[in-house]
Amino acid sequence: MRTIERIRTLNPLIQNITNVVVTNFTANGLLAIGASPVMAYAHEEVADMAKIASALVLNMGTLDETVIESMIIAGKSANENNVPVVFDPVGAGATPYRTESARRILREVKVNVLRGNAAEVANVIGEEWAIKGVDAGNGTGDVVSLAQKAARQLGCITVLTGKDDVITNGDTTYVVGNGHPILTKVTGTGCLLSSVIGAFYAAGEQPLYAVTEAVAYYGVAAELAAAKTVEKGPGSFQIEFLNQLAVVSDEILNDREKIQLLV
Repeated sequence: MRTIERIRTLNPLIQNITNVVVTNFTANGLLAIGASPVMAYAHEEVADMAKIASALVLNMGTLDETVIESMIIAGKSANENNVPVVFDPVGAGATPYRTESARRILREVKVNVLRGNAAEVANVIGEEWAIKGVDAGNGTGDVVSLAQKAARQLGCITVLTGKDDVITNGDTTYVVGNGHPILTKVTGTGCLLSSVIGAFYAAGEQPLYAVTEAVAYYGVAAELAAAKTVEKGPGSFQIEFLNQLAVVSDEILNDREKIQLLV
């Protein structure tokens, strides 16, 4: 059984401490794939919520000390209760505060998956890479080597997203060629991907490949949504994208997914 079908059967509870820009979109996207989203932020409850979640997703898009503390409290609870943690270090490298916050979270919480663009991943592990706000700049490094280095250094699966997406645990590496450029015209698509990865990790039988499936599934849904809204723009795409997340089938995936194992 594919992981998407397991999600639709198991309805995993995904706790999100995410940014205020994307909360609604993230919740609707998780509902679309068959997961159950919860957005719990208060220091008083995040540890209890993480204890019962199927996965915890930490996203530092809108950042302050209260949010950081909530992430660390929830992350430690998740670690103690063997709940997988996905970390999205939004904008790491844009400011010293943001970079140090990402590194602090990684020092205090064991993450299972790090998901970011090349600039974010590079800055988290101390590599040089240009960043513009929260978007990757025009770095010229080897993204496969960067992802593998991050995975080995942090002891987690790294998902480095871009034109092609790299998914690696440091030893085994996949590249996914699905997706569409219009994803960059809708805010929160990267953030939602991190939460979708959390659902796939929670429901999957083999973590690395389940995360790879998540990235391919997401990209296929984007391709189909873009084709259906080609003359309508990003607003229509966003709505249709949620539709496609809900309806992409095994048959469609078998026909469209572009997953390459690097050797």
